[in-house]
Amino acid sequence: MPSHRDHGHAAEHHQPRLRRRLVNTHHSANTHPLIWLAAILCTVIAIGVVIAGIVVFVGYVVIHPRIPVISITNAHLDLLSNDYAGLLQTQLTIMVLAQNGNAKAHATFSDVRFNLSYQGQAIAVMVAGIIEVPKNSSQTLRYVVQSKSIPLTPEQMEEVDQSWKRDIIGFDVKGSARTRWRVGPLGSVRFWCNLECQLRFHPSNGSYIKHSRCTSESK
Repeated sequence: MPSHRDHGHAAEHHQPRLRRRLVNTHHSANTHPLIWLAAILCTVIAIGVVIAGIVVFVGYVVIHPRIPVISITNAHLDLLSNDYAGLLQTQLTIMVLAQNGNAKAHATFSDVRFNLSYQGQAIAVMVAGIIEVPKNSSQTLRYVVQSKSIPLTPEQMEEVDQSWKRDIIGFDVKGSARTRWRVGPLGSVRFWCNLECQLRFHPSNGSYIKHSRCTSESK
């Protein structure tokens, strides 16, 4: 049977190995300096983004600019012709106003795109490049839209006939534009202007029936 002295020797024999394990475990738990550096950089970037957002927000509140809008201010039905074969031809002149009501901020309109249709039948797409509008000013876009012969269904042909009798016909406009304006030297604010309305005319003389709904809403 092993004596107490033998047990003591065995404990002394295993004790250094246990120490080595503890030392190795403590060494592997140390964090690499690159990880600390990455964490510090991420923290600095996050703080910078928060500060920039606060600065832009404060500038927006101080200046409180009006959101630029796009409106259809006038139009004319230059041509409306349909035949017994169910083919429709039309031409419209449409005046689109890009308006910047900000007295302290220059505005930019881009990605301007509006679809013109009749009873679900596509007529044309109205587009424009970048539009620069100074402070408290506006710029007018003039579109002359001419369709090719549009084949109509019997129901649509009946609707055109009724439009002639009522002396009222409507065309649908739907689209959007991106607006951006600077909040002083602090940053910029962006919105989408969405426009959806119906242009109504008197076919007898082509005159436009004005209403207030053809103005964009911001999103």
